[in-house]
Amino acid sequence: MAKVKSYTLPPTALIPNSPYPLLHYPGLLAQKTDCNAAKVYDLFTSNGWEPQWIYRYGATQTSHYHSQAHECMAVLTGAATIRFGVADTSDDLEASTHGSSHEDGGVELQARAGDVFVIPAGVSHKTHETSPSAEFKLLTPGDGHYIAGDDVRATLAGLELTGFTMVGAYPKGSAWDSCSGGEHAGEKEKGKVWAVAKPENDPVVGRADDGLVGLWQ
Repeated sequence: MAKVKSYTLPPTALIPNSPYPLLHYPGLLAQKTDCNAAKVYDLFTSNGWEPQWIYRYGATQTSHYHSQAHECMAVLTGAATIRFGVADTSDDLEASTHGSSHEDGGVELQARAGDVFVIPAGVSHKTHETSPSAEFKLLTPGDGHYIAGDDVRATLAGLELTGFTMVGAYPKGSAWDSCSGGEHAGEKEKGKVWAVAKPENDPVVGRADDGLVGLWQ
Protein backbone atom coordinates (compact mmCIF):
# COMPACT_ATOMS: atom_id res chain seq x y z
CA MET A 1 0.00 0.00 0.00
CA ALA A 2 1.10 3.59 -0.63
CA LYS A 3 2.37 5.30 2.49
CA VAL A 4 -0.39 7.34 4.07
CA LYS A 5 0.31 10.97 4.89
CA SER A 6 -1.60 12.41 7.85
CA TYR A 7 -2.26 16.08 8.68
CA THR A 8 -3.96 17.33 11.83
CA LEU A 9 -5.40 20.78 11.13
CA PRO A 10 -6.40 22.95 14.11
CA PRO A 11 -9.48 25.18 14.06
CA THR A 12 -9.10 28.68 12.64
CA ALA A 13 -11.25 31.74 13.23
CA LEU A 14 -13.50 30.66 10.32
CA ILE A 15 -12.99 26.92 9.81
CA PRO A 16 -13.79 24.23 12.43
CA ASN A 17 -11.44 21.63 10.89
CA SER A 18 -11.39 18.41 12.91
CA PRO A 19 -9.71 16.40 15.67
CA TYR A 20 -9.45 13.65 13.03
CA PRO A 21 -6.51 14.02 10.63
CA LEU A 22 -6.77 14.64 6.91
CA LEU A 23 -5.45 11.52 5.15
CA HIS A 24 -3.61 11.51 1.82
CA TYR A 25 -2.81 8.25 0.03
CA PRO A 26 -0.45 9.15 -2.85
CA GLY A 27 -1.04 6.91 -5.87
CA LEU A 28 -3.16 4.37 -4.00
CA LEU A 29 -6.12 4.48 -6.35
CA ALA A 30 -3.90 3.69 -9.32
CA GLN A 31 -2.68 0.57 -7.51
CA LYS A 32 -6.24 -0.54 -6.69
CA THR A 33 -8.30 0.35 -9.77
CA ASP A 34 -6.08 1.90 -12.49
CA CYS A 35 -8.21 5.05 -11.87
CA ASN A 36 -11.09 3.41 -13.75
CA ALA A 37 -14.30 5.13 -12.65
CA ALA A 38 -16.41 1.96 -12.69
CA LYS A 39 -13.81 0.03 -10.66
CA VAL A 40 -13.61 2.96 -8.21
CA TYR A 41 -17.38 2.68 -7.80
CA ASP A 42 -17.02 -1.02 -6.98
CA LEU A 43 -14.24 -0.36 -4.47
CA PHE A 44 -15.97 2.48 -2.64
CA THR A 45 -19.39 0.83 -2.46
CA SER A 46 -17.84 -2.41 -1.17
CA ASN A 47 -16.55 -0.36 1.79
CA GLY A 48 -19.84 1.42 2.47
CA TRP A 49 -19.04 4.70 0.70
CA GLU A 50 -21.28 6.11 -2.03
CA PRO A 51 -19.80 7.94 -5.05
CA GLN A 52 -22.03 10.96 -5.69
CA TRP A 53 -20.20 12.96 -8.36
CA ILE A 54 -17.31 13.29 -10.76
CA TYR A 55 -16.29 16.89 -11.45
CA ARG A 56 -13.85 18.31 -13.94
CA TYR A 57 -12.29 21.22 -12.07
CA GLY A 58 -11.58 24.68 -13.38
CA ALA A 59 -8.61 26.90 -12.58
CA THR A 60 -9.73 27.60 -9.00
CA GLN A 61 -12.71 27.48 -6.66
CA THR A 62 -13.92 28.93 -3.36
CA SER A 63 -12.60 27.29 -0.21
CA HIS A 64 -15.37 25.32 1.50
CA TYR A 65 -16.06 22.52 3.96
CA HIS A 66 -18.81 20.03 4.71
CA SER A 67 -20.30 20.15 8.20
CA GLN A 68 -22.50 17.04 8.04
CA ALA A 69 -20.41 14.43 6.24
CA HIS A 70 -16.90 13.09 5.87
CA GLU A 71 -15.70 13.08 2.27
CA CYS A 72 -13.38 11.06 0.08
CA MET A 73 -11.97 12.75 -3.03
CA ALA A 74 -10.00 10.58 -5.43
CA VAL A 75 -8.12 11.90 -8.46
CA LEU A 76 -8.94 10.13 -11.73
CA THR A 77 -7.07 12.32 -14.24
CA GLY A 78 -4.74 15.31 -14.26
CA ALA A 79 -2.95 17.20 -11.51
CA ALA A 80 -3.72 20.14 -9.21
CA THR A 81 -2.94 21.84 -5.92
CA ILE A 82 -5.41 21.53 -3.04
CA ARG A 83 -5.30 23.89 -0.08
CA PHE A 84 -6.72 22.43 3.13
CA GLY A 85 -7.65 23.93 6.48
CA VAL A 86 -8.17 27.66 5.90
CA ALA A 87 -10.90 29.95 4.57
CA ASP A 88 -10.84 32.49 1.77
CA THR A 89 -11.22 36.01 3.13
CA SER A 90 -12.27 37.63 -0.15
CA ASP A 91 -14.79 36.89 -2.90
CA ASP A 92 -12.02 37.72 -5.37
CA LEU A 93 -10.86 34.28 -6.50
CA GLU A 94 -7.58 35.58 -7.89
CA ALA A 95 -6.74 37.28 -4.59
CA SER A 96 -7.71 34.25 -2.53
CA THR A 97 -5.85 31.83 -4.78
CA HIS A 98 -2.63 33.65 -5.68
CA GLY A 99 -2.72 36.57 -3.25
CA SER A 100 -2.97 36.89 0.52
CA SER A 101 -6.78 36.89 0.82
CA HIS A 102 -7.00 33.72 2.84
CA GLU A 103 -6.36 32.73 6.43
CA ASP A 104 -2.86 31.85 7.58
CA GLY A 105 -2.02 28.22 8.18
CA GLY A 106 -3.40 25.13 6.55
CA VAL A 107 -1.49 22.95 4.12
CA GLU A 108 -1.17 22.83 0.34
CA LEU A 109 -0.81 19.37 -1.22
CA GLN A 110 -0.09 18.29 -4.75
CA ALA A 111 -2.83 16.04 -6.17
CA ARG A 112 -2.13 13.65 -9.05
CA ALA A 113 -4.02 10.88 -10.78
CA GLY A 114 -4.32 7.95 -8.39
CA ASP A 115 -4.23 10.03 -5.19
CA VAL A 116 -6.93 9.63 -2.53
CA PHE A 117 -7.86 12.19 0.12
CA VAL A 118 -10.06 11.27 3.09
CA ILE A 119 -11.36 14.55 4.49
CA PRO A 120 -13.01 14.75 7.91
CA ALA A 121 -16.18 16.81 8.26
CA GLY A 122 -15.19 20.41 8.96
CA VAL A 123 -11.87 20.41 7.08
CA SER A 124 -11.88 23.03 4.33
CA HIS A 125 -10.50 22.45 0.85
CA LYS A 126 -9.86 24.53 -2.25
CA THR A 127 -8.70 23.00 -5.56
CA HIS A 128 -6.64 25.22 -7.89
CA GLU A 129 -3.75 25.22 -10.37
CA THR A 130 -5.41 22.41 -12.30
CA SER A 131 -3.72 20.72 -15.25
CA PRO A 132 -4.78 20.21 -17.98
CA SER A 133 -6.80 23.41 -17.72
CA ALA A 134 -10.50 23.19 -18.53
CA GLU A 135 -13.85 24.65 -17.57
CA PHE A 136 -15.48 23.50 -14.33
CA LYS A 137 -18.16 20.91 -15.09
CA LEU A 138 -20.18 18.18 -13.36
CA LEU A 139 -19.60 15.12 -15.54
CA THR A 140 -22.06 12.74 -13.91
CA PRO A 141 -25.84 12.96 -14.35
CA GLY A 142 -27.62 14.29 -11.26
CA ASP A 143 -27.02 17.33 -9.09
CA GLY A 144 -23.74 16.36 -7.41
CA HIS A 145 -25.52 14.71 -4.47
CA TYR A 146 -26.20 11.50 -6.37
CA ILE A 147 -25.44 9.91 -9.73
CA ALA A 148 -28.66 9.55 -11.70
CA GLY A 149 -29.58 6.49 -13.73
CA ASP A 150 -30.68 2.91 -13.30
CA ASP A 151 -27.15 1.55 -13.65
CA VAL A 152 -24.64 3.88 -12.02
CA ARG A 153 -21.69 1.60 -12.74
CA ALA A 154 -22.50 1.53 -16.45
CA THR A 155 -22.85 5.32 -16.45
CA LEU A 156 -19.39 5.69 -14.93
CA ALA A 157 -17.87 3.18 -17.32
CA GLY A 158 -19.10 5.28 -20.25
CA LEU A 159 -17.80 8.66 -19.07
CA GLU A 160 -15.12 10.47 -21.04
CA LEU A 161 -12.76 12.11 -18.57
CA THR A 162 -10.71 15.16 -19.59
CA GLY A 163 -8.80 17.75 -17.60
CA PHE A 164 -8.35 17.40 -13.82
CA THR A 165 -11.14 15.16 -12.54
CA MET A 166 -12.03 13.82 -9.12
CA VAL A 167 -14.72 11.49 -7.84
CA GLY A 168 -16.37 12.36 -4.54
CA ALA A 169 -17.77 9.72 -2.18
CA TYR A 170 -19.46 9.83 1.22
CA PRO A 171 -20.43 7.23 3.82
CA LYS A 172 -23.76 5.73 2.80
CA GLY A 173 -26.62 7.69 4.33
CA SER A 174 -24.64 10.95 4.48
CA ALA A 175 -26.02 14.22 3.14
CA TRP A 176 -23.35 16.83 2.47
CA ASP A 177 -23.72 20.59 2.72
CA SER A 178 -21.25 23.32 1.76
CA CYS A 179 -19.96 26.04 4.11
CA SER A 180 -17.48 28.76 3.19
CA GLY A 181 -16.36 29.79 6.68
CA GLY A 182 -17.74 31.33 9.84
CA GLU A 183 -20.87 29.17 10.04
CA HIS A 184 -19.50 27.11 12.95
CA ALA A 185 -17.32 29.62 14.78
CA GLY A 186 -18.67 28.96 18.28
CA GLU A 187 -17.63 26.03 20.46
CA LYS A 188 -21.13 24.53 20.36
CA GLU A 189 -21.27 24.82 16.58
CA LYS A 190 -17.79 23.30 16.15
CA GLY A 191 -18.85 20.47 18.45
CA LYS A 192 -21.72 19.57 16.13
CA VAL A 193 -19.30 19.21 13.22
CA TRP A 194 -16.84 17.17 15.27
CA ALA A 195 -19.68 14.85 16.36
CA VAL A 196 -20.24 13.50 12.82
CA ALA A 197 -19.95 9.74 13.30
CA LYS A 198 -16.74 7.98 12.34
CA PRO A 199 -17.32 5.65 9.37
CA GLU A 200 -17.04 1.91 9.91
CA ASN A 201 -14.65 1.52 6.96
CA ASP A 202 -12.05 3.47 5.08
CA PRO A 203 -13.30 4.00 1.49
CA VAL A 204 -10.23 2.34 -0.03
CA VAL A 205 -8.60 0.03 2.54
CA GLY A 206 -11.70 -0.98 4.48
CA ARG A 207 -11.00 -2.18 8.02
CA ALA A 208 -7.21 -2.05 7.74
CA ASP A 209 -5.49 -0.23 10.60
CA ASP A 210 -3.42 1.86 8.18
CA GLY A 211 -6.64 3.57 7.01
CA LEU A 212 -9.06 5.77 8.93
CA VAL A 213 -10.16 2.86 11.15
CA GLY A 214 -6.76 2.94 12.85
CA LEU A 215 -5.80 6.56 12.25
CA TRP A 216 -9.00 8.32 13.35
CA GLN A 217 -8.84 7.83 17.11
